[in-house]
Parts: sequence; structure tokens; C-alpha cells
Amino acid sequence: MSRSLSELRAGVVGTGFIGAVHVESLQRLGVDVVGVVGSSPERARAKALAPVIDSYEALLADERVDVVHLTTPNHLHYEQVKQALDAGKHVVCEKPLAMTSEQSGELVDLAAKSGLVHCTNFNIRFYPQVQQTRALVADGAVGTIWNVHGGYLQDWLLLPTDWNWRLEPEKGGALRAVGDIGSHWLDLVQFVTRARVTSLLADLATTIPVRQRPAREIETFAAADEIERHDAEMTTEDLAHILLRFEDGVRGSVVVSQVSAGRRNSLRFEVDGSKGALAWDSERHEELWRGHRGKPNELLLRDPALFAPEARGRTALPAGHAEGFAETFKELYRAVYTAVASGGPADEPDYPTFADGHWENVLADAVATSDRERRWVEVTT
Repeated sequence: MSRSLSELRAGVVGTGFIGAVHVESLQRLGVDVVGVVGSSPERARAKALAPVIDSYEALLADERVDVVHLTTPNHLHYEQVKQALDAGKHVVCEKPLAMTSEQSGELVDLAAKSGLVHCTNFNIRFYPQVQQTRALVADGAVGTIWNVHGGYLQDWLLLPTDWNWRLEPEKGGALRAVGDIGSHWLDLVQFVTRARVTSLLADLATTIPVRQRPAREIETFAAADEIERHDAEMTTEDLAHILLRFEDGVRGSVVVSQVSAGRRNSLRFEVDGSKGALAWDSERHEELWRGHRGKPNELLLRDPALFAPEARGRTALPAGHAEGFAETFKELYRAVYTAVASGGPADEPDYPTFADGHWENVLADAVATSDRERRWVEVTT
């Protein structure tokens, strides 16, 4: 018997920036957040997001919790996902799904055997204009695709004094800019075009080889100028240039950077084809650009009345009332919790699963190999 979303209950692990977004998105959706688990009960209580559960083990033992959301540092995901599945909980996990493709492949198998709903949190798919772009591409609006290009640019690690746990490979992984934000870009363009990356050539750079690490823990985006610091050598990339080949001969390229001044969170892509082009930028997320040769170009503003049905179903406000980053989480969880309410994952889920998270780890392996060996690498599972 299916249930309504308001009958479902969640537990969120992690109370940082993204953890708070998960909690607030679930509450807006009408899902009861039974509790949150922080790095310590005291820090979790200070955030006042939801009732505090003292430990992850206690959350898993709580029979009220249907779905576990993992917003913890990357190195914890693998074990925490296994524990959640073993406890019979549906799982939403932030990317990366695990630190290695071997681990993420194991999680895909475990999730499939469990019969539970599983999601890798590639929320950017759920911007309405991204959904509309996917629909237009499928409808032949750009004709035969031959080029996909763009970038994901941020500036939050521009200064040597900028610090976050993602700079520590033992917590964040061997790839940083590519693993953190490049994975979003790669997931998004494959989602839009329905074409997988088949080979790539990567060039990675560490532009700030030595950073000033705070002597105590600080939160992401927190001002922390007047604290003691010490030198820390960097081994992960600030910047990446990647050439791509997709299925059906489509070419592509992406620039990924966490050191681009003035770019707060700019994910940009363009799809070029035989009949036209489509382009979107997350910093102008209400707009979709359509390029033409024989007539004026168009700028489509978000308007449910003008959208394809699949895009219309992912937007809640009327035209002229801006929707943004937080809404992408809400719409992703609407899809996930609809599956939970129906009893389990559909044959063709309309949200990113662990399989999508694993594929991004496979791509990350290819990026690392390509940069290390200075050559094109075929992407294989």
C-alpha cells in the first residue's frame, strides 16, 4: 500500500551547509525530519535544524526513520551507506558515493539486492530549465548533437587562506575540483544529452601548492581571518581542463575551477547541433538560451506554461517568481520520496541513483589516469 509524503520520516546526518539544505527542503516538502546527527550533539543542537539524535547508530535504530540522508565528509559515505542499507533504510547520499569506484560499485550491488530506494544527490538535474533542455534535445530541437562544452567555475578557494575539509585527500578524495563540482557538470550534460562519456583527456593543475591551514576546525564559508594557521602542502587540483568524447561521436570540453575570481557558483553548458544550440548557466538559472542560424536567437524565461510536461512537473511557482538552488533539492526529494511511498525503486527511476554515483567515480578514475599518464583514456566500467 502506498503512503503519502507527509507520512514518511527522514533522518539527516551532517549539519553543515548542505545538511541544512537537506533538512529545510524536506520540511518544505512536508516530510517529517525525525532528527539530525552532527559531528557532536552540541554542534547539532546549536544549529537548531531539527531534534538532535546523539549518534548515527541511534538514528539507524529509530524505527520511525524511513530514509537516511548522508551529508557527511566524503570518506564516511561508504561505511555509512552500508550501515543504512543493512538497517533497512532508504538512502540519499551526497556525492561522491564513495572514495573509490570499487567501493561505489559494491554499494550499487548492495542497494540492488536490498530492494530499497537509493539516490546520489545530483540535485542540479532538477532546475526546471535543465529539465526543459533535456526535453528539447530529445525532441530534436538541436538536431544531431556534435558538441557539448562549458565549465563549472567557483572562487571559494581562490585565496591561500581559504580552507575546507575537501582540501584533505584523506577526507575528500584524490580528486578535489573534479570530484566536488566537475562531477555535477559531467552528470548534468550526460543527463541532458542522454549520451555517456566514452573517453577523455584531462589536464589538472594545483595553482596554490601551499595553503594556510587553520589550527582549529572551521565551517565551509565561515569567516576565519583572525586564527592561527600553518603551512599545508596541496596534492589535489584547483583547476582542470578536460576534453571529452561521448557516444555517437559527440565531442566535448569542460573547464572546472575553484579559483576563478568572481564566479560564485557558475555551472555553464552549451549543446551545439545541426539545427541549433541550447545554453544554460546556473547563475542565470531562470533563463535558457536558444541559438539559431536563420532567425533571431531566443531567450526562454522559466514559464511552466511554455514547458514540456516533464519540465512543468519540476517547477512549482508561476513565471516571474524566481526559483533557485533550494528548489532543486525539494524536487529531487519529491521524486525520491514518491518512490519510497510507492514501496521501492521504479524500473526506470526519474532521479539519480547509486548507479549514477558509481559512474561518476568511474569517470574520476579515468580523469586521474589521464592526467597522470598524459594520454587519452577509454572509460570502461
